[in-house]
Amino acid sequence: MQIEKYLEEYQPVIYKTFCNALESKKLSHAYLLSGSIGMPLKETALYLAKSLICDNPHPLACNECITCMRVDEGNYADLMVFDGEAAKIKKGDIEKITTSFDKTALEEKGVMIYILHLVETMTPIAVNSLLKFLEEPGKNIFAFLTTENESKILPTIISRTQVLRFREIDRSKIIKEAVFSGVFEEDAEILSGFYNDADTIKKVSESKEYEVAKQALNDQLQSLLIGPDDAVFSCQKLIVPALKQQEPARLYLKMLTEVFKDLLNLSVNESITLKSYDNILQELLNHVTHIDKSLIMLMSSLKKLDLNVNIGLLLDHIVYEITREGK
Repeated sequence: MQIEKYLEEYQPVIYKTFCNALESKKLSHAYLLSGSIGMPLKETALYLAKSLICDNPHPLACNECITCMRVDEGNYADLMVFDGEAAKIKKGDIEKITTSFDKTALEEKGVMIYILHLVETMTPIAVNSLLKFLEEPGKNIFAFLTTENESKILPTIISRTQVLRFREIDRSKIIKEAVFSGVFEEDAEILSGFYNDADTIKKVSESKEYEVAKQALNDQLQSLLIGPDDAVFSCQKLIVPALKQQEPARLYLKMLTEVFKDLLNLSVNESITLKSYDNILQELLNHVTHIDKSLIMLMSSLKKLDLNVNIGLLLDHIVYEITREGK
């Protein structure tokens, strides 16, 4: 992905704000990049960080100089990155930053930068340590924090950063770009419901987790067409055994949620996004009742998945609730 092109075309406010800050040399000591799941938050944070130390900025990073390449390779001494998607950001991680940045910069640029991706994953103790560091930022020390859920971020952190909010890209445009990049249309349609970026959709669509989740979805939809008993049997014998891991289970629930969103649209004669699923959606209207209640239940089930509930029991509960009035 060409981040500069992405920012200029889809996130013009962020693009202009940061360009102006660089040109006027009025940079904030800390930025919070806030966007939805699937947006290139970490990639943008890295690109903006590179823009502060690039050898040939214009005014953003050139992506071609030695410094930019060193950042891409992860061997720039004065840049530290902690990825909350890979593991929770802990107090020890913040202490590594404060200890390292308490010394003189190692690189000749004299600028020290740290990136915390998905700060909503931080432990409470780590948050307190970060707050202290944000309160008294050192000279030439810059922070780029990212979040996919700004509501989970403490107001005290938000108040100590300049928030750069990503805007949602039109879903039809995302689908078109994903299909152009080689993604099957039905995959682009359903994944665009929760990934607002064509590159992310392509990556996910090629993953084993998605393959498993999509097969489970298709099996469950076909069984719902047969009847409640078959839907329950299919869930217990096919779906639950296939979705033992949290990631494919999460993808499955998200996709099932998108299906019920379009079922609700069809029930009130609104247009749908999952055009590739039109035939089966039309049939499902005659087999599934209380669509609105099922949709609310599915959305709450996604939150329960984050609480490490038993996946099998959760999936059983979902299909029982969906088919309850049909028995």
